[in-house]
Order: sequence, then structure tokens, then C-alpha cells
Amino acid sequence: MDRDEARHILERTQELLLELAAANDVQPEEMSSICFTMTPDLHATFPAEAARKVGWQYVPVICMRELDVPHGLPKTVRVLMQVETGKSQEEIRHIYQYGAVVLREDLVKSREELPG
Repeated sequence: MDRDEARHILERTQELLLELAAANDVQPEEMSSICFTMTPDLHATFPAEAARKVGWQYVPVICMRELDVPHGLPKTVRVLMQVETGKSQEEIRHIYQYGAVVLREDLVKSREELPG
């Protein structure tokens, strides 16, 4: 996130949700729940509202506060999507956008090396 503004947080969170679902070929009916965390420097809105804005009306959602540690990445929303799938852990595509790429460069690099 670049700034603590409701519209910006919701737009970026919607983008992340849709990319996660598309990358893993997941439909809302397969989602058991979604957990959202936000760093303490973000508080303009609930990121879970983004799920409703993309039409996921029946997916249970919850928002939580990310731990406030000195070396933590600022202005960050994280999404943990629990889904029913037959995919192995290695097949799951984890999405790290913008500055969050530094959180798991190993996963981002390994995905970029995969075909398709």
C-alpha cells in the first residue's frame, strides 16, 4: 500500500483477492474463509470489505492486526485464504504484490521460473 486511504486499501485488496483466486483456479464456493491482517499504520477501512465488493457475499471473513515489529514491512495487507482443493502445497500459487515481494522472494522467483 502506498497510503492509508480506504479507497486505495480496498482497490489493492480486491486486486490481490482476484489474482489469488485466478492463479489457483478457486471459486468462492470453494473458500472456507479468508483472514485479513493489516499493519498498524493502516486503519482507514476493513480490508475484508474488498471480498464483498468483488461479490463474495457468503465467504466468512475476519480482519486482524499484524504484529508491530521494528523490521516489519509497513502499509501491508496480508490475505490467508482457506480453500477446499486437491492441489498439493507445491501447486498452490502464493501472490506477493508490489513491495510485499520481499517477504517471500523464494516463492516469487520459483513461480516466475514455472511455465505458464
